[in-house]
Formats: sequence, structure tokens, C-alpha cells
Amino acid sequence: MKKLFTALFQNFRHLILYGIIGSCSAGLDFIIYTLLVQEIGMQYLAANCISVLVGISVSFMLNRSYNFKVKDHAARRFATFLTIGLLGLVMSNVILYLCIDIWGMHKIVAKLLSIVIVVGMQFLLNKFVTFKPTSHP
Repeated sequence: MKKLFTALFQNFRHLILYGIIGSCSAGLDFIIYTLLVQEIGMQYLAANCISVLVGISVSFMLNRSYNFKVKDHAARRFATFLTIGLLGLVMSNVILYLCIDIWGMHKIVAKLLSIVIVVGMQFLLNKFVTFKPTSHP
């Protein structure tokens, strides 16, 4: 049984760690969003921009150091990660707008839904683009 778990972990290591790191980053994003919207009364799209950017920064640092362990080309990799994160931000804002303004969903529920949808897309792009190991001749 231990061999099975070890084999599964080795095969899905990046996905598992990305999920853990993503959960921490998404949790931070969610907490900041909730505080800005419910406690400060900030407009939800502005709050989403701030909370997502904080989440992106934390996620990059943790994924770079602990998950993909790729330390080279830090500025280029962060630019790619940020671009993917900003694409996720646009997707998140569209989802929030549709859910809140069009379908009348609660702001917090809409935020949770947007996180679930965006995280999957970002994992695939970051695994195969941002943290793809560079080949050395």
C-alpha cells in the first residue's frame, strides 16, 4: 500500500503541491476579497483585482521554491506567471460580473465559483509554460 501511495505521489507530485499551494493562495485571495468587499465596502471588481494580484505573487514564490523548484530566469518566469495570472484575473472578473450582475448570485459564492474555474486553467498553463524546465544543450 505504501508503494502505491509513493507511486501516486511521484506521478501527481506537481498537481498535489500545486493544489496545496493554490489552496493557500486562493484562501489568501478569498480572505482579502471578502475583507475588502464586506468590511471596507470596496467595489467587488476592484477588490478582486487587488486580492488576485496578492494571490498571484504568493503563488509564484511558493510554486517556484517548493513545487516546480525552477530557479533560473526568475524575471521571465514571473512575467509569464503574471501574464497567466492576469488572464485568470480577466476570467475571474467576467465570471464575477456574469454571476453577480447578470444572474444575481451572492458576491462571496460567485468568488468561490470563479476560483474553482480559474485555478484549473492556470495549473495547466503554469505547469507546461511557466515552469517548464529549460533544455540545456
